[in-house]
Amino acid sequence: MTSRTGFFALSAVLLLVALVCMGEGVQLIATGKPLGIGMGLCAFVIPLIGVWFLRQTVRFGRASERLARELEAEGGLPVDELERTAGGRIDRASADAVFARRKAEAEAAPGDWRVFFRLAVAYADAGDTPRARRTMQHAIRLHGGAGTGTAGPAASTT
Repeated sequence: MTSRTGFFALSAVLLLVALVCMGEGVQLIATGKPLGIGMGLCAFVIPLIGVWFLRQTVRFGRASERLARELEAEGGLPVDELERTAGGRIDRASADAVFARRKAEAEAAPGDWRVFFRLAVAYADAGDTPRARRTMQHAIRLHGGAGTGTAGPAASTT
């Protein structure tokens, strides 16, 4: 199963659980008892938070793919130049060297979404997923015109 298929399967399950939870919430509210009403309201709020997170994840994925397609059309996608162990894992020293180069590129061009895209890939290759996501979000903001040419929180990484 591909990660995309898995994502859609889990998303469908999340939406189904949200609907069931909201149905139970209606029944709890219908009891008329204060505790039932409180639990019923929670049964509405919690699934809404989950659906909001799902929506944000889908938006992030679509925006990242859009940037990757544009960068590919320009011929600027990062080339996989990482050394790998016999088991196929990325060599840490190789990932660190590529990361240092990508970080220097981002510091030299703080308003260019392309260098932040490549830096996000370097973060992901180095195993730092939270910084990779923040840096990709910064690249998306720069691409969308939200960036003012100044480096945001993603550029202040050390």
